[in-house]
Amino acid sequence: MTRRLLFGYLLAALVVLIVLEIPLALFYQQREMGRVEHDVERDATVLSGYYEEALEAGEKLNAAPATAYAQRTGVRVVVVDKAGDSVIDTAGPTGRDFSTRPEIQTALRGGTAVGTRYSQTLKTDLLYVAVPATSAGVVHGAVRLTLDKQATNALVRSYWAALVAVAVVVLIAMAGIGWAIARSVTRPLRTLDAAAARFATGDLAPLAPDPSAPPEIAVLGDTMNTMARRLDQLLAEQREFVADASHQLRTPLTALRLRLENLQSAAATAEDEDALGAAIEETNRLTGLVADLLQFARAEESGTAVAVDLVALAADRVDTWSAVADATEVRLVLVAPGGPVPAWSVPGGVEQILDNLIDNAVEVAPQGSRVVVTIVKGTTTHQLVVGDEGRGLSDEDKARALERFWRADRSVPGTGLGLPIAAALAKASGGGLELADGRTGGLSVQVTLRAAPAVADRR
Repeated sequence: MTRRLLFGYLLAALVVLIVLEIPLALFYQQREMGRVEHDVERDATVLSGYYEEALEAGEKLNAAPATAYAQRTGVRVVVVDKAGDSVIDTAGPTGRDFSTRPEIQTALRGGTAVGTRYSQTLKTDLLYVAVPATSAGVVHGAVRLTLDKQATNALVRSYWAALVAVAVVVLIAMAGIGWAIARSVTRPLRTLDAAAARFATGDLAPLAPDPSAPPEIAVLGDTMNTMARRLDQLLAEQREFVADASHQLRTPLTALRLRLENLQSAAATAEDEDALGAAIEETNRLTGLVADLLQFARAEESGTAVAVDLVALAADRVDTWSAVADATEVRLVLVAPGGPVPAWSVPGGVEQILDNLIDNAVEVAPQGSRVVVTIVKGTTTHQLVVGDEGRGLSDEDKARALERFWRADRSVPGTGLGLPIAAALAKASGGGLELADGRTGGLSVQVTLRAAPAVADRR
């Protein structure tokens, strides 16, 4: 929009300049040509008056005034008698017949000839003025002055160049002023656009009012703030509902599982025992889903990030999950640099991320393979990578894997919330989560976290 406004300002200024300067340039050209013609005609009249008596008497003419005038002005002076033969010529020999020249013919008939013609000899346009030398209405000769128009044209071109320079300066000044005006007009819109983009990321902090914004944009900002507050309230209510429902369901589900286990131990037949076992399994799955929902609701809550040591936390979680991995004949490996790797994370975020990612990786890793937890230390960010050697995911599945409740294989137990929970925790910590193909096959989950100052040893 800034470019469009600036283009509009420049186009309007250009139109105004064209409308003003083209007529001004043409007027100046006509005025300058008229002035030159008038001056030359006046000079020709003066010279004809000077030489009229000598031409009438048939005396020899004094060429000094004509020569001095020609040297001073650069104008060629030709004086002819009544027969049309030159008696003075400041640019050639005398005695030449000029009677065939139209302007000389007009002057010898008592008229004044003013015009422009192209000189084949000089290869340029000439301005000529021919006036008669008369006495008592009798023509005794004529005086013709010719002037090369290049000097006049150069003067006109210099004036046009000055007008063009003025136009360029005006356009440059208009560009600067227009840019400043356009930026001031679009600044509130850019602020609203940035706020909308921030709202899209989940940051629903209200937009600060802009006292310099136009009333229409200020109303739009107030509406966006109202929308952000309402969305924040609805999301908070949703999270509270999910957390409360999940928390309230845990106790009844635990009691239900215990009752089913008691009934299973007292089952009269094997069929009853199997049916109760299936019910217990479904209860356990529902309990896991409720626990994941509670964890997901907590993960979406914005918390204050704290500095944690990725190496220490990763070593603790790898040690905890090693027993589970050994039971499925999967080797759990930690690859980390020496010394601490401090990063920013919401409290408990890194532990929950590792628990979810390691759980998923061990679940899909084939027997005899490895699950590698790698810490990559950077300057401004660090990476926490969990990779397995399973079947991996296609590009389409990787794009959907962060959707809630989505699972690539419905036959594998799970709720489809592990990766979304990890992604939500990474985002809440100021980082992000990406899925990629592993170097040796399988899936590589890469969690990026912001680097933090050194963390004090709390063990």
